[in-house]
Amino acid sequence: MTAVVPIVVLTAVLTGCGILPDRQGGGGEERQAASQSQAVSQSQAVPQPQTEEPATATAEAQATAAAEELGAIASRKVSHGGSNLRVDITGLRRQGKIATLTWTVADIDERTDSWYVGTRLGSATLDFTVSGVSLIDPVNGKRYRVARNGTGEDAECVCSKANETIKGGSSLELYAVYGAPPADVTKVNVEFPNLGVFADVPIS
Repeated sequence: MTAVVPIVVLTAVLTGCGILPDRQGGGGEERQAASQSQAVSQSQAVPQPQTEEPATATAEAQATAAAEELGAIASRKVSHGGSNLRVDITGLRRQGKIATLTWTVADIDERTDSWYVGTRLGSATLDFTVSGVSLIDPVNGKRYRVARNGTGEDAECVCSKANETIKGGSSLELYAVYGAPPADVTKVNVEFPNLGVFADVPIS
């Protein structure tokens, strides 16, 4: 479930955001080349026998209903690791100097046992968080990485832990906090490791 970031942690975030702009996952911004490649088009789901369609349809309907309840602002289907997934961005909200991204990942194929998040959304080999998810300002050519609660090597990301398994027909809510882009930036691209890029996601 989406964790609620305590005020104490957010205070630490405001201290740490932007201090280490060149550090992977440091919560700061990075210059991006103007010719940054576009998102990889989503994978096409492999056609399944008609006898199994109802199960998939049921799981997808449940994921859609859950996303609508949370007020999804962007959605995408993608295949990864043998699972058919649906990613729904449910919010990107600016609060002073920080911006909070919330989203869900659903395994929409009940025939698939599970999809293990693990390090697939992290920024390092043994990073079992979602710190690899970043915001990209295409106008100013800047990348914003997940904020940290300090400046040392042991500083943790202000984001969801991801040592979770999403079973077929279920979903997982996740979040990450960033230093907010300038006030005149109203849309950004959201890049998910292994799951692609969402373009022009509005900041509220």
